[in-house]
Amino acid sequence: MSSPPTTARDALPPAPDLTRLPAVTEALAARAAEHDRDASFPTEGFALAHEAGLLTATVAARHGGPGAGLADTVRILRALGAGDPAVALVTAMTLFTHAAEARTPGWPPAAYAALLDASATGPALVNALRVEPELGSPVRGGLPATTARRDGDRWLLTGRKIYSTGAVGLSRMLVFARTDEDPVRAGSFIVRAGSPGLTVEPTWDHVGLRASRSDDVVLDSVPVPAGDVIALDEAGDIPGARPDPETGAWNALGLTALYLGVAGAARDWLTGFLHERVPTALGAPLATLPRFRTAVGEIETALFGADTLVDTLAARIDTGDREAAERAGAAKVLGTRVAVTAIEQAVALIGNHGLTRANPLQRHYRDVLCARVHTPQDDSVLLTTGRAALDRALDRRSVPKGN
Repeated sequence: MSSPPTTARDALPPAPDLTRLPAVTEALAARAAEHDRDASFPTEGFALAHEAGLLTATVAARHGGPGAGLADTVRILRALGAGDPAVALVTAMTLFTHAAEARTPGWPPAAYAALLDASATGPALVNALRVEPELGSPVRGGLPATTARRDGDRWLLTGRKIYSTGAVGLSRMLVFARTDEDPVRAGSFIVRAGSPGLTVEPTWDHVGLRASRSDDVVLDSVPVPAGDVIALDEAGDIPGARPDPETGAWNALGLTALYLGVAGAARDWLTGFLHERVPTALGAPLATLPRFRTAVGEIETALFGADTLVDTLAARIDTGDREAAERAGAAKVLGTRVAVTAIEQAVALIGNHGLTRANPLQRHYRDVLCARVHTPQDDSVLLTTGRAALDRALDRRSVPKGN
């Protein structure tokens, strides 16, 4: 039996209904091409996700939420990724935020209660704004240039964030910034949409995930209440700059599931096309030819393996398996490579049809390429994994024979 919410509220966010995932996927897919073409934010897609309770699935039971784990989250993100990966990506950031708060409370109670109140009445999207022009991503080290200056009972934030996914539709922005104090502190400042001095500049003109509107956010003395800060600490050991293993695992497996959803949608279109395409010289669908059947079998087998790996690790992480969490980065490398390769194979298999704008395969291909830019990136994972393997080998060599 769930505990009652720790904060009394007039309404709770809608409960997730995972049986609606196929219908949500279909509805998102119906407008994904339009939003990709116009680089327009899929507002109606988030309304659908909200109505199905998907945006708040990971809200903790102590706050009146369903407390969904990583296994349900990867299921949600795979389905949304198959429909519209832009909706899936911003949803992922929102779900990860609620999941992190469920594991390790860090939000000021009043600020989080306000977010949940907003989530009860409509989509309340959240994302962490961390990347800057000079800094890049803080996961590789370094302090942000965005500065918070204390002004009485508030902070004033000034700076620029780039690649701010979903910026135009966010309810809350968790802005990673440094203070102007001595010693310097750094943390995430909770900025509400529409705050004075906050501007979203439409700079996003990307090959893939065009509807994600990952624009620049400019902050010019944006006011934030003094207490609305998460993990503000001295910059020598910045909390959140490098995620803990479980947070990193949620990010890695959730995003991998998203892009496997994109690859699954590409596979589904390909198999439909092969049944419909009947060349005059053949007089039968391409799907009847052994060459095409074998190629589809290779794609299907690879996707099955990657999906199974993600699902298995997610379920293990939900039980507290630390080893599974530590392997999530490697699963991202494997899973996203499978997703990219599967669509590349589909494009190569059917030639010009795969790159024709009238067909969705070219959009799936552009979208899946974005899998490579998300943290953890392949080089970091491979370096860490390789070092660990070499260290284990050294440990084995140092054990006396016969022990």
